[in-house]
Amino acid sequence: MTHPSLEWLLFLTAILMIAATFAGSLTSRFGLPALIGFLGLGMIAGVDGLGVRFDDYAVSKDVGVVALILILFSGGMETPWRIVRSVLAPATLLATFGVLISAAATAALTVLMFHKSFAEGALIGAIVSATDAAAVFAVIKASGVALRRDVRALIEVESGSNDPTAAFLVLAATAVLSKSGGGLGSGLIALAPEFFIETGVGLLTGVVIGGGLVFAMRRGHLATVGLAGVLATLAALLAYGGASLLHGNGFFAAYAGGVTAGSLAFKHKRSVLQFQDGVAWLAQVTMFLTLGLLVNPRELPGVAVQGVATTLVLMVLARPLSVFLCLAPFRRFGWRAKAFVSWGGLRGAAPIVLSIFPMIAHVPGAEEVFDVVFFVVLLASLIQGPTLGWAARRLKVDVVEPDLAV
Repeated sequence: MTHPSLEWLLFLTAILMIAATFAGSLTSRFGLPALIGFLGLGMIAGVDGLGVRFDDYAVSKDVGVVALILILFSGGMETPWRIVRSVLAPATLLATFGVLISAAATAALTVLMFHKSFAEGALIGAIVSATDAAAVFAVIKASGVALRRDVRALIEVESGSNDPTAAFLVLAATAVLSKSGGGLGSGLIALAPEFFIETGVGLLTGVVIGGGLVFAMRRGHLATVGLAGVLATLAALLAYGGASLLHGNGFFAAYAGGVTAGSLAFKHKRSVLQFQDGVAWLAQVTMFLTLGLLVNPRELPGVAVQGVATTLVLMVLARPLSVFLCLAPFRRFGWRAKAFVSWGGLRGAAPIVLSIFPMIAHVPGAEEVFDVVFFVVLLASLIQGPTLGWAARRLKVDVVEPDLAV
């Protein structure tokens, strides 16, 4: 088998990524998340389209993990502590118990409708339970709607911090289905202490790395502004790697590191934020293009019924149930705000990346799970994306308020 030369590989990769960038920009103009364009271009270039054959799930998982690290760190830097503090309690409930409720509701109805085992239903529910802040705000920005600050902060902080809970549930369900664990309930109980320890270690590591980054920015006397952006990117990788080596949650460390760094003043901060925004977009293009190449469009009609049903259950039942229950104690979020937070829970990078883990673990039926999750992300984005601006205006959460505690 003849492999393409480095020159051809670089040329074709650049062409694909440039095309994906413009495809994402084009879909954004129609009120759709940019991920639709990125994924769509990947599918067009794939084996059922232009014939690019790529089926390395391990490499795709690694690409997705690195991309999520950079996206979470960048999002954290744009969400300083004063914003996190203002919605800490409700966002924490949504990022933990909200994910559990959403996953359980989706799992239960998946079992009832499609006669799956509860572990299989739990796997799908867990994978699609995490939301994506980047997708939400890209659509809101394109629609020209300014959200209430507390609602925006709540969605942003929840989305940045709910990946660890979703990953915990996915790992538990994967262990059961791959026969390396007992029942799902016993698996969750066994992993619960580890989850809290990993989250705590991740938080501590992220705070230390974020604080260390700012210290280096203040005292390091960097030669150019560009090096400050590079240093911030390396700090994101260091936070993830350091936390993981200490048996902590690397994703949470990356987000916490970004929040810590973004909460402190340092030289060239505005330039670093702009640099990180560019890095995050590059990560999104790379990740979604890679994930799109994995999908064989001809297989999607086979999961269309389950995909449509799962999407509807998630949008009109599971997500609203989790939001209304978790936000019930917080009177400042009325029913309008709760309804928008429910509708604004777009799915994006995390679910597709998480759906690769069962593939690598050789879980029976993992290919079908991957296709269902991919279908759900696409369909939910096509339905919710163009209507977010309308929903914000209709529910009257588009009024710009004073900064409050933010």
